[in-house]
Amino acid sequence: MRTTIKNALSLPEAKLNKISHRILSGRIALFLFVFDVSLGISGFMYLEGYNLIEAIYMVVITVSTVGYTEVRPLSDNGHLFTSLYIILNVGLFAYLLSVFSYYVINGELFNRMYHNIMKKNIQKLNEHVIICGHGRYGKEMVQHFLLHKMPFVVIEHDTEVLEDIQLSDDKILYVQGDATTDEALVEARISHAKALIAALPDDSENLYVVLTARQLNSKLNIISRANSPRSIKKLKLAGADHVIMPEQIGGFYMATLVSKPGATEFFSRISRENEADILFEEISYEQAPIHCKNKSIRDLHIRQQTGTNIIGYITPGGNFIVNPGPDTALEPGSSFIVIGSNQQIEKLRRFLKKME
Repeated sequence: MRTTIKNALSLPEAKLNKISHRILSGRIALFLFVFDVSLGISGFMYLEGYNLIEAIYMVVITVSTVGYTEVRPLSDNGHLFTSLYIILNVGLFAYLLSVFSYYVINGELFNRMYHNIMKKNIQKLNEHVIICGHGRYGKEMVQHFLLHKMPFVVIEHDTEVLEDIQLSDDKILYVQGDATTDEALVEARISHAKALIAALPDDSENLYVVLTARQLNSKLNIISRANSPRSIKKLKLAGADHVIMPEQIGGFYMATLVSKPGATEFFSRISRENEADILFEEISYEQAPIHCKNKSIRDLHIRQQTGTNIIGYITPGGNFIVNPGPDTALEPGSSFIVIGSNQQIEKLRRFLKKME
C-alpha cells in the first residue's frame, strides 16, 4: 500500500522531469545559439555593409549588452534590426540559462558524462558475466566477481538500487533497464558474454530473461534463480543450463548443521572466500596452459610444486569423480577441482601462469 502511494505521488514529478528533459535540450540550445550568432552576423553584414570582423564585434557587444560604441553609426534599418535582435536574445538567453541550470545545477551534465563513460567501459567487455538484478543474491555475486577480478555488468531498473551502486566504493558497471528486454541485454554486450545469471525475485521474469538471452546468444552459459520447484523444468526448457533454488540450499544447510555439524561448518568456512583460509580453484582444459593439456595428474606435479590437492575431476560428459587417480588426464571439456590454502592457491595460479 505504501509503495503504491509512493509511486502515485512520484508520478507527476517523474513526468515533469521527462518533459523537462525533452524541452531543455542541449542540442536545441546549441542550435539556437549558432543560429542567433549567424543571424546577427548576416544581418549586420547585409544591412550595414560591415566586414566579417566588424559584424562579429557588433554581435558580441549586442548580445552581451556591454554598451560599447558601434563600429559606425547605424542606419534606420540597422536600428530596427538591432532592436529586434536584442528582443530575440532576451528570450534566447532565458532559454540558455534554463538549459544551463538543468544540466549543471541539477547534475544532468555530470550524469550524462558518467553514463557515457559507463557505456564506453561496457563496450570494452568481453567474456564477461551479466548479472540480472542487484538484490540480495546479486550483491553476493558482485562481491564474488570483484574478489576474483572477473569482468561483469549488472542490469537493474530500480533507481534506488542504482543510486546505491553509484555510491558504492567499488567500480561496478551497470545498465539501467529491464533485463527481460532485448535492448538491455544487447547494451550489456550479451553477444560477447560467457555467462548470464538471472537473479530476479520473480520466476516469470527470470523465464523471460532466459528465453531472450538464449535467443541472443546460443552458446551462453545461463544460470537462473527459481523460487518454486515447478519453475525449474520451465526454466530449463527455456534454455537455462543451471537452475538454483536458494531457499532449498538454505534449508539443506540448516538441516545438515544438525546431522553433520562439523562437515557443514567446514564447507561453510571455505565458501566464505573473503574470510576463509581454504579456497577452491578450477583448472579447465579450455583455460589451462597448453603445457598442461592432455597431461595426467602424475605428470603435472601440481602437489609437489604448489602444495594444493586435486580432489575432483569433471569428465567431458559432465560427470564428477572424487579423488581422481594419478593417471587421470586433463582432456578437452574436462576440469580439475583443486583445494588449498590462500598461499597455495596463489602459488598454483603463478605456477600455471609460468607454464603459459
